[in-house]
Amino acid sequence: MNLQKRIVDSIRDIPDFPKPGIIFKDITPLLMDVTLSADITDAFAERWINQGIDVVVGIESRGFIWGNSLAQKMGIPFVPVRKKGKLPADTYSYEYDLEYGSAEVELHKDAIIKGHNVLIHDDLLATGGTAIAAAELIKMAGGNVVGFSFLVELRFLNGIEALDKFSENIHSLVSY
Repeated sequence: MNLQKRIVDSIRDIPDFPKPGIIFKDITPLLMDVTLSADITDAFAERWINQGIDVVVGIESRGFIWGNSLAQKMGIPFVPVRKKGKLPADTYSYEYDLEYGSAEVELHKDAIIKGHNVLIHDDLLATGGTAIAAAELIKMAGGNVVGFSFLVELRFLNGIEALDKFSENIHSLVSY
């Protein structure tokens, strides 16, 4: 069975979460399968290893899961983008809209060196709001967004179109 099918078969749909009308794609069953989780990391690494990336930025919280593993596999640093108030040192901050509300994320000011080539990783691409926020933080820090990496893309929400202005190098392992 190929990797995409294994991922799709393992993702659990949770209706009406976090609010009515939303079908949440629950990736926690993937984490319980050690082999599948390792295969996902390997697939990400194969895609991004020769792209000149200096650092992987993972978006809180599920972007930390494979983002950190990917960075380790590639032998480069991992940097978290976190919700407002969660990082202890000086930060850049960016407020944005989600498909079901608004949020604000932050990045440590010393996490990205000017000119660094950055891969932004998250578990899910929906409308693109969170990934755009991360890209804006990378720009504030003087970094270059070389691509976006996602486990799942919800194509019907057209998030990929919103990311094109930062990079056309956008990759998801699974699309719905």
